[in-house]
Amino acid sequence: MKTTVLLIRHGETEWNTLGKFQGCTDIELSKEGIRQAGVLKERINGDFDYIYASPLIRAFETAKIVAENTNKEVIIAPEIREINFGEWEGMTIHEIREKYPEVFKAWRTDKKESFICGGDSSIHNAANRATKCILDIVEKHKGNKIAIVAHGGIIKAGLIGIFEWDMTMYHKMALGNTCINTVVFNDEMMPALIGLNDTNHLKYEAKTV
Repeated sequence: MKTTVLLIRHGETEWNTLGKFQGCTDIELSKEGIRQAGVLKERINGDFDYIYASPLIRAFETAKIVAENTNKEVIIAPEIREINFGEWEGMTIHEIREKYPEVFKAWRTDKKESFICGGDSSIHNAANRATKCILDIVEKHKGNKIAIVAHGGIIKAGLIGIFEWDMTMYHKMALGNTCINTVVFNDEMMPALIGLNDTNHLKYEAKTV
């Protein structure tokens, strides 16, 4: 009996287009983000048994759109909120590199902790938080298909934790807006990564308009 988890990044925001770190700053979906969420809804077509979301509005609104015209209620999962980047939020990666060179270097190269300027303190801490949240949800709904709408950073952190990768893997994955990342668990809770950064719904839609 397998349990399938769709880890989905939220739709685009204005800060995404500006390249700003959002973290726990509560930024709304842009018009394009709302459109992307609508295309994602058509792609998934209600094919899930449960849907969870981060409490941050960009993820929750994406989940609400995905769940439209289904009988599934969006369940808030506070522990899948985005990584708290503290002073880095609202800054671009170039600005962070210039202002915090030592911490930035550690964040990019440290395999064990990957410290950051923020409430989570490190990617390692965020990975522990995300992993526990995801595994708790899987344990609760074994044998089902579960959509979890969250954020690029915390999804990467969750994958690092689930698959026991080192922290530098955070910088070796690119997750686009509304991408689907599919993980399947067997009866022994052993995970398999089936899909990563799947945004085919956006590509297909772009070719047909």
